[in-house]
Amino acid sequence: MKKKMLSLMLAAMMTVSCAVPALAADSDTAAVSGAESAAESFDPKGDLAYIKDKGDLIVGITDFEPMDYKDDDGKWIGFDADLAAKVAEDLGVDVKFVEIDWDNKILELNNKSIDCVWNGMTLTDEVTKSMDCTNAYCNNAQVVVLPSDKADKYKDEDSLKDLQFAVEAGSAGEAAAEEKGFSCTSVTSQADTLMEVKAGTSDAAIIDLLMAGAMIGKGTSYPDLTHTLELTTEKYGVGCRQGSDLRDCINGEFVKLYKDGTMKKIAEKYGVQDALIEQK
Repeated sequence: MKKKMLSLMLAAMMTVSCAVPALAADSDTAAVSGAESAAESFDPKGDLAYIKDKGDLIVGITDFEPMDYKDDDGKWIGFDADLAAKVAEDLGVDVKFVEIDWDNKILELNNKSIDCVWNGMTLTDEVTKSMDCTNAYCNNAQVVVLPSDKADKYKDEDSLKDLQFAVEAGSAGEAAAEEKGFSCTSVTSQADTLMEVKAGTSDAAIIDLLMAGAMIGKGTSYPDLTHTLELTTEKYGVGCRQGSDLRDCINGEFVKLYKDGTMKKIAEKYGVQDALIEQK
C-alpha cells in the first residue's frame, strides 16, 4: 500500500514538473507576442515616414474660431486649419481633421488616432512635458467674457470672486480659473462656454483672446457679450508625439511660410495677424 501511494505521489510530482515548463512557455509566448505587437506599432523610420506611407496628416482639433471651425459647407477652415493644410500639401499628403475631446488630447496623440494637436494650443507645462511641441507661432491671453451690460461691475480680479465661470475642460482657461480660485463648470469646448453665458447658466466664461475677438461683440452670434480682464498671457504651439521628427519638419515649414508671406496672408484672412510671432 505504501509503495503504491509513493508511486502515485511520484507520478503526480512528475505531472506538475512537466506542467511548469509548459506554463513558462505559454508566458514566454505571450511576452513575445506582446513585444511583436509593440514593434508593429513602432515605426523606426519616424513619424514623417509613417505619415507619408499612409498618405495623410491627421490633425486633432476642436471647434475654435478663428483657428479651427466649419464653413457653411461643413469644411474645416481657420488660421490653424489652413496652415495645417498648407504643411500637408508641402509633405505631399492629404490633411484630415478629427474633432477630439480636448481633455484627452495627449491620449489621442499617443494612441496614434491623430498625428498632431493643432488647435490654438497653449504651451503649458503639462503640454510641453507630454508632447514635443513646435516653436510658438501666436501670442494669446485668457480673457473674461460676460454680458456687456454687466462689464462695468467687474473691473478687477477681486470683483470676479463670486461669479460662476464656464471653461473648456483641459484648457488654459480652466487652469487660469483654478489658479485664481474661481468657481467654474467645465464644458466640452470654448464655444460651449459662450452658450452657457448667453443662456445665463454661467455668469461668465474664460476663453482665448483670439476666439473672443472673432466670436463676440457686434456682428457676431454673441453681440451682447464682451471681454474684459486678461488673466494670463501665453503662446500657441503645435503638439507632436515625443521623439517625433514631425515637430522639426513643422518648425521648418513655419520659417519658410513666414518668410514667403504665406503665414501672414492666412493670418490676415482670419484677423489674427497682430498675434503672429516671427519665425526664424
